[in-house]
Amino acid sequence: MGWWQINADTLARSRFVVSPLAETFACLKLLHAGVAAHPGERAWLDARLPAYRRRLADDPVTALLVRSGVGREWIADFLTPAPREGETFEEGVARVRAASPAAARADLAVSLGGVLPPALDRDDLPERAAALLEDVWAKAVRPDWERRRRVLEADVVARTAWVGRGGWAAVLDALRPGTRWLGDSRLQINLNPYPPRDLSGAELALVPITPQRQGWVAWEEPERYAVVYPCTGALADDGARAVPAALGALLGPARAGVLVLLGSPMSTSQLVGVTGQALGSVGRHLRVLLDAGLVERRRAGRSVLYSRTAAGEVLVEAATGEAAGGPFTGGASIRA
Repeated sequence: MGWWQINADTLARSRFVVSPLAETFACLKLLHAGVAAHPGERAWLDARLPAYRRRLADDPVTALLVRSGVGREWIADFLTPAPREGETFEEGVARVRAASPAAARADLAVSLGGVLPPALDRDDLPERAAALLEDVWAKAVRPDWERRRRVLEADVVARTAWVGRGGWAAVLDALRPGTRWLGDSRLQINLNPYPPRDLSGAELALVPITPQRQGWVAWEEPERYAVVYPCTGALADDGARAVPAALGALLGPARAGVLVLLGSPMSTSQLVGVTGQALGSVGRHLRVLLDAGLVERRRAGRSVLYSRTAAGEVLVEAATGEAAGGPFTGGASIRA
């Protein structure tokens, strides 16, 4: 297995980072695989795959670059520079474009696990990769970047609260499949037999992305490392959860949607990010639900987390049961 040695200084410098470039590369990987993890991803793929595939059909060199660079066990390093805090997409993709042609060819040979195809023995590979990322950003990510950003920031709020409750070890242990805190300052990053790396004194960035079944590690030795991981739970599917019609009729669709989401503890900022509702609206819904005894709140570090009470659980379960087998059918969107 591959693991990193992480000392106290590195943990002290660890940061959650929202990266437009990482989100774009994750979307490129999703387009490349063409396999959805949930209905929201399936709808996104159905809308964007045809244009993506036409673009690659018209550009066989770039198509081969993608197939070679997104390997099963290794991603070509120049495609995934370690994200930096506050970096815009344009600044990030400029680092892809600035990679040396020799380094790009060497990285592709590693991701292929063999010899570079003759068609990729050329000097414009960084430019081609950057142009493709710009295309994915412009057509598939930037149009709804503000929504994606809210979801990513909500995930950061949740995991920051986990740091306050269980420390960094608990957070690192649950980032993504294959990542596990081994103890003795060791973080397992994957199951592959790669040599360990010593991150003493380096900066460690933890970078959420919305596409599921995704994730990778990146580095700029010796000062910067990153673990890119998928959002989880309610954050993973854009909050597009059906609200039982009976519950929506009783509480109103938006308020009922908040109650449905609170099966897991969430902060006000998380709820804003997931539902797309305004902060004031979410606050009013929470106040009504608190007064009705359907939710409760508790402090976790600097965050206040809300969750359903036993009464709230009974109400949601009863409405869900009726929607599934009783006279009530259909549902309203949480975004209503």
